[in-house]
Amino acid sequence: MLKNVVCMNWGTRYPAPFVNRLYRAVRRNTSGDLRFVCFTDDAGGLLPEVEAQPLPQIDIPEPLMWTPWRKLSLWQPGLGGLEGDVLFLDVDLVVTGNMDPFWEFQPGKMCVAENWTQKGQGIGNTSVYRWHMGAHTDIYEEYQRDNSVVHAEHRVEQHYVSAMVEQMNYWPSEWCLSFKHSLLPKFPMNWFQTPALPSETKIVAFTGRPDQDQARDGNWPAPWYKKFYKHVKPTPWIAEHWQ
Repeated sequence: MLKNVVCMNWGTRYPAPFVNRLYRAVRRNTSGDLRFVCFTDDAGGLLPEVEAQPLPQIDIPEPLMWTPWRKLSLWQPGLGGLEGDVLFLDVDLVVTGNMDPFWEFQPGKMCVAENWTQKGQGIGNTSVYRWHMGAHTDIYEEYQRDNSVVHAEHRVEQHYVSAMVEQMNYWPSEWCLSFKHSLLPKFPMNWFQTPALPSETKIVAFTGRPDQDQARDGNWPAPWYKKFYKHVKPTPWIAEHWQ
């Protein structure tokens, strides 16, 4: 079975090495045939094994053009010539375990990480989700019809997606964790304890700050008046898995 993985990348925050490291980690942890597609505005520096395609078309308000709302463009039919189940991964992830179960778990259904800060509220975190190509195209089509209504009702893209998918299935909670919300020790222990990686974890998401390289090196960029609690010790396991 061909395993499809897609990501999106635009702008300058995450240069090509972030995509390449994501690809290499997925390849190391996935058995069988793999198709890895990056939808991007700049294919320069990507590995030959990464299939670069242009960013999909979407009509979106200019202030939101380069925000996660652009990810809604992935829900259009016929995307990139892809077929079957497709796994989407944000580029701000570190893959730390076997990826095969992401295709074995409830095949054909929409599966997503439960949002770490909104447990029990029916909100998926679209850093890691899988859908069957051609399903849920109404997410894209309704947004294209009148996105002003969507933005009036939903603060962020993943809230809208969660509201549109009638049956949303969550990955087992230990598979996908947030570095900041799941692993980083609470203040003040973050000054003394290195974040630990549970053995069952397959993906760690670095939402917001710090990014993967910053957490690896123990450097959390923050205003001076937040430095006393926004702190992370150098985290060696990131370098092991993110290369």
